[in-house]
Amino acid sequence: MTDFTMDKGADGVAVITWDCPGKSMNVLSMDAGQHLDGLIDDALGDESVKGIVITSGKDSFAAGMDLNAIAAMKDAAGDAPARGLFDGVMGLHHVLRKIELAGMDPKTQKGGKPIAAALPGTALGIGLELPLACHRIFVTPDPKAKIGLPEIMVGIFPGGGGTTRLVRKMGAMAASPFLLEGKLSDPIKAQKAGLVDEVVADPLAAAKEWVLSANDADIVKPWDQKGYKMPGGAPYHPAGFMTFVGASAMVHGKTQGVYPAAKALLSAVYEGALVPFDTALKIEARWFTHVLMNPSSGAMIRSLFINKGALEKGANRPDVADETVKRVGVLGAGMMGAGIALVSAQAGIEVVLLDRDMAAAEKGKAYSASYMDEGIKKKKATEEKKAQVLGLITPTESVDDLKGCDLIVEAVFEDPKVKADMTERVEAVLGEDAIFATNTSTLPISDLAKASKRPEQFIGIHFFSPVEKMMLVEIIKGRETGDRAVAKALDFVRQIRKTPIVVNDARFFYANRCIIPYINEGIRMLGEGVNPVLIENAAKQVGMPLGPLQLVDETSIDLGAKIARATKAAMGDAYPDEAVDEIVFWMESEGRLGRKANAGFYAYDEKGKRQGLWEGLDARFPRAETQPDLIEVQHRLLFAQALEAVRALEENVLLDIREGDVGAILGWGFAPWSGGPISWLDIIGAPFAAETCDRLSERFGARFECPALLREMAEKNQTFYGRFGPETQVEAA
Repeated sequence: MTDFTMDKGADGVAVITWDCPGKSMNVLSMDAGQHLDGLIDDALGDESVKGIVITSGKDSFAAGMDLNAIAAMKDAAGDAPARGLFDGVMGLHHVLRKIELAGMDPKTQKGGKPIAAALPGTALGIGLELPLACHRIFVTPDPKAKIGLPEIMVGIFPGGGGTTRLVRKMGAMAASPFLLEGKLSDPIKAQKAGLVDEVVADPLAAAKEWVLSANDADIVKPWDQKGYKMPGGAPYHPAGFMTFVGASAMVHGKTQGVYPAAKALLSAVYEGALVPFDTALKIEARWFTHVLMNPSSGAMIRSLFINKGALEKGANRPDVADETVKRVGVLGAGMMGAGIALVSAQAGIEVVLLDRDMAAAEKGKAYSASYMDEGIKKKKATEEKKAQVLGLITPTESVDDLKGCDLIVEAVFEDPKVKADMTERVEAVLGEDAIFATNTSTLPISDLAKASKRPEQFIGIHFFSPVEKMMLVEIIKGRETGDRAVAKALDFVRQIRKTPIVVNDARFFYANRCIIPYINEGIRMLGEGVNPVLIENAAKQVGMPLGPLQLVDETSIDLGAKIARATKAAMGDAYPDEAVDEIVFWMESEGRLGRKANAGFYAYDEKGKRQGLWEGLDARFPRAETQPDLIEVQHRLLFAQALEAVRALEENVLLDIREGDVGAILGWGFAPWSGGPISWLDIIGAPFAAETCDRLSERFGARFECPALLREMAEKNQTFYGRFGPETQVEAA
């Protein structure tokens, strides 16, 4: 079976259908690209064919390039991987350029055959780059279809001609949201933006009709016409000059220089705009190869595409029967509970939302109503959808209404006694097969499970706030948690369209275990006299979305103080963070509790807008005469997190390094350019990491001591993915 087939109709239209066997969406492999090339040659060389339509046999057009094929190109090239990648990319350019020129005479630009794309749904990445090479694009009006070039989101950029064509089609300014932000549009918006040409009920029929009526002039692209001028101006044009100066500043401001794909894309656009189209394609291919050779792109592709996709498809799901959730009971209608109810109802799950009284429960349901109203204002939702979501949420104050729920998600106050009482009350009315999950960020699951009469059916499901925006869900196995409970939790997370990681029970689980040291390290440096501006900017310039001081403001300083007190009580003399507590407790005593109080490490105006670091920090924490260099600050911040990830792996809290990386990026934003803390350690190498640990621990203390696992890997010059990657596990099995 092949991915592309061709049917030459009696009407003179050759319909090439893309339909990858055994896959829900089409993806382009290198072999399939060569086969498409052969079909195009066949159709262009057949006098009975008057025009060509490229369409899909699925309800979408294509999801993009098979990123595994890119890795295969690199591996097949042996000692010259860059050459292998460049040649492979240029081979793809050759096919798409052949479609674009369509057999026309190069001098007269006549005699070519019209080629249209008929898209029955979503077209992403190469799934849009291929249509952009066609002469006209017809799309279904399906509002759920997504059109765009999201490559920048996984560490690369549109390298199949999409960058060059879109800029020449729309101009650099208009194309920038689609190239630099990976903006996706529904068909109507895509047409208004100029990404596609026509939105019609039957794209295939309309495309056939068009190719039979098109003339020579209809199939010559603007950039192949004499006298073509780039919309908005080329770089040397006064208007274009300002665009490119602004674009460079904007890209650096947003990426801080740590995302190679964005800078390479801008270079490809700038340099390509100065030369003829075919030369611009070569420039695009060179910059694309440059990005693919950067370890950052490989790590981002692996974590945000391959690993994330594998986890969402149940890579680590126990082998038990389907555990789809039909009716979920949410205990507690506060911010977390209301968010859990919202995403569950959006997924079509019946929700019973319980709180201490009807007023509180109704308030929790109102959160969903407000959220849907905002969606309606932004035209992302409809009144019908709102009614459907709200119709699935039943607020209640009665535990008896939880009868029939097959999953409970408890999101009450973070107090073991309160949670234990709720567990006992609710289990008394549940069926024998129901799974009880607790949403906690700090309390040990195994301890909470002591209140359950069915500890094998008790599990942790840790949502991140705000629930509707955060993509990660941390599933925590207690000592007695059984496989069916894990499967139920995973199936639930899949239903609500989020990404799960599964970890074993331990203090702070995985995510908080890693993010708390990051915050603490920033606070420690402040106490040491490090300029807070240096601390915050060093974090952002290494790819963290928020500096540690801003992050603790966002999560609230009094919450940090509460966690510190509880941790100290549990650890006793082994507690390591006294220096941090002095600062946190002082801030708490001063009423500077963070954004919620309009006062924290940052100052805020009366509307809660951040105004900059609080001036009072200088008086309380005088700056040291000698400031550390940028790299040292960044190493302290990153190693504080990455070493905890390694220790979690050592202690069997982290069960799969893929979950360690994906969880870090989605959960707290660990430098996405690196692919996550495990991938980052692989990029810098175990030997260098171990040496840096020794240097940091000598200067700053035992928290930076090199874990035994990392030391062993340094001595053997191993990588984490080489030793613990999924391929290794398969071989070991």
